[in-house]
Amino acid sequence: MSSTPLPGIGVRYDLTTREQRRLSVVAHRDGSRTLSAYQEDDPDACALSVRLASGEAESLIDALMPTHHSPSLLSTTELGLVAERIELSATSHWNGRLLGETRMRTETGVSIVAVLRLAEATPSPGPEFRLAGGDTLIVIGTREGVEAAATILGRE
Repeated sequence: MSSTPLPGIGVRYDLTTREQRRLSVVAHRDGSRTLSAYQEDDPDACALSVRLASGEAESLIDALMPTHHSPSLLSTTELGLVAERIELSATSHWNGRLLGETRMRTETGVSIVAVLRLAEATPSPGPEFRLAGGDTLIVIGTREGVEAAATILGRE
C-alpha cells in the first residue's frame, strides 16, 4: 500500500492485490471516499469508480472489517451471538477487583470465556479471578450484551 498526498483534495491510497489487480481510494478532505478499480489487462484504465459519502465509506469499512469479528475467535453471528475481545485499561475501575464483582452475566447476559494476560490465557475464569489493567477479556453473548459489557468494563 502506498499513499500520495493530493494537495487541496486529500490523500490517494494505492494497493496492488496478490492477483496484481490495482485498487485505489481517494480520501477526500470532506470525509468522502472515491474507490477505483483498474482493468486487469491495462492497469492505467479505470474499470470502476464509485464516490462514497463518509457514512457509506464507514458502512463499507464495517463490511470489510467488522469490529465484532476476529478471525481467531469463534464465528457465532449466524446464531445471534458474537465473540469479542475487550481490553481492560490500566485506569479501569475493575483493576485489582474480582471478576465476580462486575456481575457481568447477571447485568448483561454475556459470558467471559477467557482472560488473556501478557502471554498467558486463563480459560473459564471464575468469580474469584482478580482482574488487572491490560487484561483482554474474551466475551460471548448477544451484540447488545457485548456492547453493555464493554461499557461496564470501560468504567474508569
